[in-house]
Amino acid sequence: MTGSYRNQRMYTATGNLDREQLILQYAPLVKRIAYHLMAKLPASVQADDIIQNGMLGLIDAVTRFEEGLGAQFETYAVQRIRGAMLDGLRENDWLPRSLRRDMRRIEGAISSLEQKYGRQPSEGELAKALDMPLTEYQKMLQEARGHQLVYLEDFGGGGDDDYLDRHLPSSESDPLATLLDKNMRDVLIKAIEDLPEREKTVMGLYYEEELNLREIGEILGVSESRVCQLHSQAIARLRSRMLNKQPGK
Repeated sequence: MTGSYRNQRMYTATGNLDREQLILQYAPLVKRIAYHLMAKLPASVQADDIIQNGMLGLIDAVTRFEEGLGAQFETYAVQRIRGAMLDGLRENDWLPRSLRRDMRRIEGAISSLEQKYGRQPSEGELAKALDMPLTEYQKMLQEARGHQLVYLEDFGGGGDDDYLDRHLPSSESDPLATLLDKNMRDVLIKAIEDLPEREKTVMGLYYEEELNLREIGEILGVSESRVCQLHSQAIARLRSRMLNKQPGK
């Protein structure tokens, strides 16, 4: 993401920051951050709302930025844009109460069938185990796109800390390094290797290449909603494997 917007004119002829030019120049960055963030949010969240909050963050960054801060403007802007997006989400209580309940059911079915078959269950097998049509199961996956790999309470937490602080950390933080010891990281690596090929590809394109759902869909030749389903299902498979490998389980 970084580097794409550099080396363009930031200053007026008098040597002052050209604020209007900066806003126009970095507006595409706001959209890119927003669409990448959308995969971590439930379907009820609208991209336009995220983008609007991000633009406010960009304007704030342009207003506040001083070259003497010792930071590249883009680095500073990303922080302000993401911060504004998360602040907007905090104000709107966007997380459906049913999200975690539905995904716990899926994780339980995955764990049960994996033990029964000795392999990763298919979507059809999971839908049958949950006693629902495949289309309903896929709809559940799509609606659960806010489901995260790691929740603080999974590892002995459970306080009242803010959901977004726990599940949408800044790009500078690494929750896995903080919450997982070497054994759990090894379990996660093996779980990723065992994912069905298409789900493994989705995870790689999203987390390593930082593509958004639409871009991944174009590469795979499927719809954005289908990518969303694959992403949610991959997260459920990983969580099921990791939680079953925790000490005492």
